[in-house]
Amino acid sequence: MIRIGHSWDTHKLVKDRKLILGGVEIKSDLGLLGHSDADVVLHAISEALLGSLALGDLGSFYPDSSDKTLNMDSKVILKECYQRVLDLGFHLVNLDLMIYSENIKIAPHKDKIIESIAGLLNVDKSFISVKATTYEKMGFIGRGEAIASECVLLVDNCF
Repeated sequence: MIRIGHSWDTHKLVKDRKLILGGVEIKSDLGLLGHSDADVVLHAISEALLGSLALGDLGSFYPDSSDKTLNMDSKVILKECYQRVLDLGFHLVNLDLMIYSENIKIAPHKDKIIESIAGLLNVDKSFISVKATTYEKMGFIGRGEAIASECVLLVDNCF
């Protein structure tokens, strides 16, 4: 049985926060604001994994009102969400990820992001597609106020 997951996540850019995308820390004067480490890339993948099997959303498992999830490492979130998928007999077939960022260039970090995601999910890099685009100076992303990420993925239970 093949199942599709999709998710979008966005976080505001602010000073005095680390910028972490796909588990990779990127040098920047701005970072993403959030209850956890605010890694929009890993959040989008995690929620798409949950959605692929109708398991709920990130807030159901990692509420932003909990001290337990405060400053949580999104790598832990991703691994736990993928383990839920594996526990149900499914595995990742592939994922396609888009990062929306106006001023912070993703291309120099793309290979590291792919390697990080593949390592966290214990899959070959060929399963992971990472792309980036701007918002052509439109909206909150285009004004450089936020970064967003969107993920579509496929899971299957045939081995």
